[in-house]
Amino acid sequence: MKPTSYSMPLSRAGSWSIKDQVLSFRKTPLIMGILNVTPDSFSDGGNFYTVQSAVDRAKQLEDAGADLLDIGGESTRPYSQAISDSQEIDRIGPVLEKLQGSVSIPISIDTTKASVARVAIELGAKIINDVSGLEADPQMITVALESQVGVCAMHRQGTPQTMQDNPTYENCTVEILDYLLQRDSQLLNAGIAPERICLDPGIGFGKLHEHNIELIRSVGLFHQLNRPLLVGHSRKGFIAKLLGSKDIARDYGTLGVSFALHLQGVQILRVHDVLGHVQAFRLLEAC
Repeated sequence: MKPTSYSMPLSRAGSWSIKDQVLSFRKTPLIMGILNVTPDSFSDGGNFYTVQSAVDRAKQLEDAGADLLDIGGESTRPYSQAISDSQEIDRIGPVLEKLQGSVSIPISIDTTKASVARVAIELGAKIINDVSGLEADPQMITVALESQVGVCAMHRQGTPQTMQDNPTYENCTVEILDYLLQRDSQLLNAGIAPERICLDPGIGFGKLHEHNIELIRSVGLFHQLNRPLLVGHSRKGFIAKLLGSKDIARDYGTLGVSFALHLQGVQILRVHDVLGHVQAFRLLEAC
Protein backbone atom coordinates (compact mmCIF):
# COMPACT_ATOMS: atom_id res chain seq x y z
CA MET A 1 0.00 0.00 0.00
CA LYS A 2 1.27 3.47 -0.88
CA PRO A 3 2.16 5.64 2.11
CA THR A 4 0.45 9.02 2.12
CA SER A 5 1.15 12.23 4.02
CA TYR A 6 -2.32 13.65 3.55
CA SER A 7 -5.95 12.59 3.71
CA MET A 8 -9.04 13.61 1.79
CA PRO A 9 -12.03 15.07 3.63
CA LEU A 10 -14.17 12.31 5.10
CA SER A 11 -17.20 13.48 3.14
CA ARG A 12 -17.28 15.28 -0.17
CA ALA A 13 -19.57 15.23 -3.21
CA GLY A 14 -18.70 12.32 -5.48
CA SER A 15 -20.35 13.35 -8.74
CA TRP A 16 -21.98 16.18 -10.70
CA SER A 17 -24.86 15.80 -13.15
CA ILE A 18 -24.49 17.95 -16.27
CA LYS A 19 -27.38 17.63 -18.70
CA ASP A 20 -27.28 14.02 -19.97
CA GLN A 21 -23.98 13.10 -18.32
CA VAL A 22 -22.68 12.40 -14.82
CA LEU A 23 -19.14 13.44 -13.94
CA SER A 24 -17.60 11.15 -11.34
CA PHE A 25 -14.76 12.59 -9.30
CA ARG A 26 -11.45 10.85 -8.77
CA LYS A 27 -8.84 11.27 -6.08
CA THR A 28 -7.12 14.10 -7.97
CA PRO A 29 -9.15 17.05 -9.31
CA LEU A 30 -10.80 17.24 -12.69
CA ILE A 31 -9.05 19.85 -14.81
CA MET A 32 -11.19 22.51 -16.48
CA GLY A 33 -9.32 24.25 -19.27
CA ILE A 34 -9.90 27.98 -19.76
CA LEU A 35 -10.68 29.33 -23.22
CA ASN A 36 -11.23 33.09 -23.25
CA VAL A 37 -12.64 34.28 -26.58
CA THR A 38 -12.02 37.89 -25.59
CA PRO A 39 -9.66 40.75 -26.43
CA ASP A 40 -9.22 41.84 -22.82
CA SER A 41 -9.07 38.94 -20.33
CA PHE A 42 -6.35 39.53 -17.75
CA SER A 43 -4.03 36.67 -18.72
CA ASP A 44 -4.66 35.61 -22.30
CA GLY A 45 -6.95 38.27 -23.74
CA GLY A 46 -6.63 38.45 -27.51
CA ASN A 47 -4.67 35.20 -27.82
CA PHE A 48 -7.68 33.17 -28.99
CA TYR A 49 -9.96 35.93 -30.24
CA THR A 50 -10.41 34.65 -33.79
CA VAL A 51 -12.71 31.69 -34.37
CA GLN A 52 -9.98 29.43 -35.76
CA SER A 53 -7.48 30.24 -33.02
CA ALA A 54 -10.14 29.51 -30.39
CA VAL A 55 -11.10 26.21 -32.04
CA ASP A 56 -7.43 25.21 -32.30
CA ARG A 57 -6.89 26.07 -28.65
CA ALA A 58 -9.93 24.03 -27.58
CA LYS A 59 -8.51 20.99 -29.34
CA GLN A 60 -5.09 21.61 -27.77
CA LEU A 61 -6.64 21.70 -24.30
CA GLU A 62 -8.48 18.44 -24.92
CA ASP A 63 -5.35 16.80 -26.29
CA ALA A 64 -3.43 18.02 -23.22
CA GLY A 65 -5.85 16.09 -21.02
CA ALA A 66 -8.49 18.60 -19.95
CA ASP A 67 -11.58 16.97 -18.48
CA LEU A 68 -13.76 20.02 -19.16
CA LEU A 69 -13.60 23.12 -21.35
CA ASP A 70 -14.81 26.48 -20.05
CA ILE A 71 -15.52 29.02 -22.82
CA GLY A 72 -16.12 32.69 -22.07
CA GLY A 73 -16.84 35.64 -24.34
CA GLU A 74 -16.73 38.48 -21.80
CA SER A 75 -13.83 39.40 -19.55
CA THR A 76 -14.55 39.46 -15.82
CA ARG A 77 -11.18 40.87 -14.78
CA PRO A 78 -11.28 43.82 -12.36
CA TYR A 79 -12.50 47.03 -14.05
CA SER A 80 -13.33 45.29 -17.31
CA GLN A 81 -16.06 46.84 -19.43
CA ALA A 82 -19.35 45.00 -19.79
CA ILE A 83 -20.48 44.03 -23.31
CA SER A 84 -23.92 43.40 -24.76
CA ASP A 85 -25.62 40.03 -25.10
CA SER A 86 -25.27 40.17 -28.89
CA GLN A 87 -21.54 40.95 -28.71
CA GLU A 88 -20.97 38.00 -26.40
CA ILE A 89 -23.00 35.67 -28.61
CA ASP A 90 -21.08 36.86 -31.67
CA ARG A 91 -17.86 35.84 -29.93
CA ILE A 92 -18.80 32.41 -28.60
CA GLY A 93 -21.42 31.25 -31.12
CA PRO A 94 -19.15 30.58 -34.13
CA VAL A 95 -16.60 28.84 -31.89
CA LEU A 96 -19.20 26.52 -30.40
CA GLU A 97 -20.62 25.78 -33.85
CA LYS A 98 -17.19 24.66 -35.09
CA LEU A 99 -16.52 22.62 -31.96
CA GLN A 100 -19.63 20.45 -32.42
CA GLY A 101 -18.29 16.98 -33.12
CA SER A 102 -14.70 18.20 -32.83
CA VAL A 103 -14.17 17.84 -29.08
CA SER A 104 -15.56 15.13 -26.86
CA ILE A 105 -15.08 16.66 -23.41
CA PRO A 106 -18.01 18.56 -21.81
CA ILE A 107 -18.20 22.29 -22.55
CA SER A 108 -19.07 24.92 -19.95
CA ILE A 109 -20.24 28.42 -20.86
CA ASP A 110 -18.80 31.15 -18.63
CA THR A 111 -21.49 33.84 -18.70
CA THR A 112 -23.90 35.82 -16.54
CA LYS A 113 -26.39 36.32 -19.39
CA ALA A 114 -29.33 33.97 -19.94
CA SER A 115 -29.52 34.62 -23.68
CA VAL A 116 -25.85 33.73 -24.08
CA ALA A 117 -26.28 30.58 -22.00
CA ARG A 118 -29.30 29.55 -24.08
CA VAL A 119 -27.39 29.86 -27.35
CA ALA A 120 -24.39 28.02 -25.93
CA ILE A 121 -26.56 25.16 -24.68
CA GLU A 122 -28.24 24.87 -28.07
CA LEU A 123 -24.72 24.51 -29.50
CA GLY A 124 -23.71 21.77 -27.07
CA ALA A 125 -22.71 23.33 -23.73
CA LYS A 126 -23.61 21.19 -20.71
CA ILE A 127 -22.69 23.59 -17.90
CA ILE A 128 -23.53 27.18 -16.99
CA ASN A 129 -20.61 28.69 -15.07
CA ASP A 130 -21.99 31.96 -13.69
CA VAL A 131 -19.72 34.25 -11.66
CA SER A 132 -22.78 36.09 -10.34
CA GLY A 133 -24.20 32.95 -8.73
CA LEU A 134 -27.06 32.99 -11.30
CA GLU A 135 -28.21 36.32 -9.84
CA ALA A 136 -27.26 38.88 -12.52
CA ASP A 137 -29.95 37.77 -14.99
CA PRO A 138 -33.37 36.76 -13.60
CA GLN A 139 -33.90 34.44 -16.58
CA MET A 140 -30.75 32.37 -15.93
CA ILE A 141 -32.48 29.95 -13.56
CA THR A 142 -35.22 29.41 -16.13
CA VAL A 143 -32.61 28.51 -18.76
CA ALA A 144 -30.94 26.12 -16.34
CA LEU A 145 -34.25 24.46 -15.47
CA GLU A 146 -35.39 24.08 -19.06
CA SER A 147 -32.07 22.66 -20.25
CA GLN A 148 -31.19 20.52 -17.20
CA VAL A 149 -27.54 21.49 -17.52
CA GLY A 150 -25.15 21.56 -14.62
CA VAL A 151 -24.73 24.95 -12.92
CA CYS A 152 -21.79 26.43 -11.06
CA ALA A 153 -22.75 29.29 -8.76
CA MET A 154 -19.88 31.51 -7.62
CA HIS A 155 -19.59 34.06 -4.84
CA ARG A 156 -18.50 37.56 -5.68
CA GLN A 157 -18.72 40.89 -3.88
CA GLY A 158 -19.75 43.62 -6.32
CA THR A 159 -19.31 43.43 -10.09
CA PRO A 160 -16.13 43.34 -12.21
CA GLN A 161 -16.39 47.13 -12.45
CA THR A 162 -16.50 47.60 -8.64
CA MET A 163 -15.39 44.39 -6.94
CA GLN A 164 -11.83 45.48 -6.12
CA ASP A 165 -12.86 48.85 -4.66
CA ASN A 166 -11.94 47.99 -1.07
CA PRO A 167 -13.88 44.74 -0.55
CA THR A 168 -14.49 44.15 3.15
CA TYR A 169 -15.50 41.21 5.32
CA GLU A 170 -15.74 40.67 9.05
CA ASN A 171 -15.02 36.98 8.53
CA CYS A 172 -14.35 36.16 4.91
CA THR A 173 -14.72 32.39 5.07
CA VAL A 174 -17.86 32.41 7.21
CA GLU A 175 -19.58 35.07 5.12
CA ILE A 176 -18.84 33.31 1.83
CA LEU A 177 -19.86 29.96 3.27
CA ASP A 178 -23.14 31.51 4.43
CA TYR A 179 -23.75 33.08 1.01
CA LEU A 180 -23.18 29.81 -0.83
CA LEU A 181 -25.41 27.96 1.61
CA GLN A 182 -28.20 30.49 1.05
CA ARG A 183 -27.71 30.56 -2.71
CA ASP A 184 -27.74 26.77 -2.87
CA SER A 185 -31.04 26.78 -0.96
CA GLN A 186 -32.49 29.37 -3.35
CA LEU A 187 -31.49 27.32 -6.38
CA LEU A 188 -33.05 24.22 -4.86
CA ASN A 189 -36.25 26.11 -4.08
CA ALA A 190 -36.34 27.30 -7.70
CA GLY A 191 -36.37 23.69 -8.82
CA ILE A 192 -32.75 22.98 -9.73
CA ALA A 193 -31.87 19.44 -8.69
CA PRO A 194 -29.15 19.20 -6.01
CA GLU A 195 -27.03 16.86 -8.13
CA ARG A 196 -26.77 19.57 -10.81
CA ILE A 197 -25.30 22.25 -8.50
CA CYS A 198 -21.60 23.04 -8.11
CA LEU A 199 -20.28 25.89 -5.93
CA ASP A 200 -17.27 28.21 -6.21
CA PRO A 201 -15.97 30.52 -3.42
CA GLY A 202 -14.80 33.01 -6.06
CA ILE A 203 -11.07 33.56 -5.59
CA GLY A 204 -10.21 37.10 -6.72
CA PHE A 205 -13.79 38.30 -7.15
CA GLY A 206 -14.25 41.03 -4.57
CA LYS A 207 -11.44 39.73 -2.37
CA LEU A 208 -8.18 41.26 -1.23
CA HIS A 209 -4.91 39.33 -1.14
CA GLU A 210 -5.47 38.22 2.45
CA HIS A 211 -9.02 37.09 1.70
CA ASN A 212 -7.80 34.86 -1.14
CA ILE A 213 -5.17 33.25 1.07
CA GLU A 214 -7.70 32.69 3.85
CA LEU A 215 -10.14 31.04 1.44
CA ILE A 216 -7.48 28.71 0.04
CA ARG A 217 -6.39 27.68 3.51
CA SER A 218 -9.96 26.97 4.63
CA VAL A 219 -11.57 25.70 1.41
CA GLY A 220 -12.03 22.23 2.89
CA LEU A 221 -14.73 23.68 5.13
CA PHE A 222 -16.88 24.24 2.03
CA HIS A 223 -17.42 20.48 1.65
CA GLN A 224 -20.07 20.79 4.35
CA LEU A 225 -22.25 22.31 1.60
CA ASN A 226 -22.42 18.78 0.08
CA ARG A 227 -21.79 20.10 -3.42
CA PRO A 228 -18.83 19.75 -5.79
CA LEU A 229 -16.34 22.57 -5.38
CA LEU A 230 -14.80 24.41 -8.32
CA VAL A 231 -11.95 26.88 -7.78
CA GLY A 232 -10.57 29.30 -10.38
CA HIS A 233 -7.27 30.63 -9.06
CA SER A 234 -5.13 30.35 -12.18
CA ARG A 235 -2.55 33.12 -12.73
CA LYS A 236 -4.40 35.55 -10.46
CA GLY A 237 -2.80 38.58 -8.86
CA PHE A 238 -2.42 37.14 -5.37
CA ILE A 239 0.02 34.56 -6.80
CA ALA A 240 2.28 37.29 -8.19
CA LYS A 241 2.06 39.16 -4.90
CA LEU A 242 3.09 36.09 -2.94
CA LEU A 243 6.00 35.52 -5.31
CA GLY A 244 7.11 39.14 -5.02
CA SER A 245 6.74 40.39 -8.59
CA LYS A 246 3.75 41.40 -10.67
CA ASP A 247 5.70 40.51 -13.82
CA ILE A 248 6.65 36.97 -12.81
CA ALA A 249 5.27 33.97 -14.71
CA ARG A 250 2.44 32.56 -12.64
CA ASP A 251 1.96 28.98 -13.84
CA TYR A 252 4.34 27.41 -11.30
CA GLY A 253 2.70 29.37 -8.50
CA THR A 254 -0.70 28.35 -9.78
CA LEU A 255 0.34 24.71 -9.62
CA GLY A 256 1.45 25.14 -6.01
CA VAL A 257 -1.96 26.52 -5.09
CA SER A 258 -3.59 23.69 -7.03
CA PHE A 259 -1.82 21.14 -4.83
CA ALA A 260 -3.01 22.98 -1.72
CA LEU A 261 -6.58 22.84 -3.04
CA HIS A 262 -6.21 19.16 -3.96
CA LEU A 263 -5.07 18.32 -0.42
CA GLN A 264 -8.40 19.70 0.77
CA GLY A 265 -10.40 17.66 -1.70
CA VAL A 266 -11.45 20.31 -4.22
CA GLN A 267 -13.03 18.40 -7.11
CA ILE A 268 -12.50 20.78 -10.08
CA LEU A 269 -9.69 23.22 -10.86
CA ARG A 270 -10.19 25.86 -13.55
CA VAL A 271 -6.76 26.60 -15.06
CA HIS A 272 -4.90 27.94 -18.08
CA ASP A 273 -1.97 25.50 -18.01
CA VAL A 274 -3.81 22.23 -18.55
CA LEU A 275 -0.79 20.17 -19.62
CA GLY A 276 1.26 21.13 -16.56
CA HIS A 277 -1.59 20.18 -14.24
CA VAL A 278 -2.38 16.91 -15.98
CA GLN A 279 1.25 15.80 -15.87
CA ALA A 280 1.78 16.90 -12.26
CA PHE A 281 -1.30 15.12 -10.95
CA ARG A 282 -0.58 12.02 -13.04
CA LEU A 283 2.81 11.77 -11.36
CA LEU A 284 1.28 12.43 -7.94
CA GLU A 285 -1.15 9.54 -8.40
CA ALA A 286 1.67 7.25 -9.54
CA CYS A 287 3.99 7.94 -6.61
